Amino acid sequence: MTAQHTVADNKPTIRAFLAQFFGDHRLADDEDIFATGFVNSLFVMQLVSFVETTYDLTVEDDDLEMANFNTVAAIDTFVTRKRSAGAGD
Repeated sequence: MTAQHTVADNKPTIRAFLAQFFGDHRLADDEDIFATGFVNSLFVMQLVSFVETTYDLTVEDDDLEMANFNTVAAIDTFVTRKRSAGAGD
């Protein structure tokens, strides 16, 4: 059985993943992840892999826009949108 992620549980799951990169720094929902200085270029690949694996979706080339991944809220919105679009397939 696959885990069903609801809108309510996306942010805690996203935060738990991000915590391994940010130590004691607690990200606000709208804080720019890339402006913090805690992450590097490898992080982007890890973040995309996390999103694909955790939420069982495919991040397409067209999805690789900073606006989809630069905050906890943006990642949550992106995941919700992709999962909703996938439900209609």
